Amino acid sequence: MIENNIADMIEKAVTEADGKRKLTCGDALKISKEHGIELKAIGQYCDEKGIKIRQCELGCF
Repeated sequence: MIENNIADMIEKAVTEADGKRKLTCGDALKISKEHGIELKAIGQYCDEKGIKIRQCELGCF
């Protein structure tokens, strides 16, 4: 589960374009590393909130 302060960081990193909410893979990795949050948890949060991951460094998205 994502804590409120981490959710706030994710939301601050989210951009909106063409009516879509997006988060870069780099920003997700940075938040994960700095706060010890699993990428899976960040991905689940994004799925729940309708946030798309873009510029994936793994080539998955």
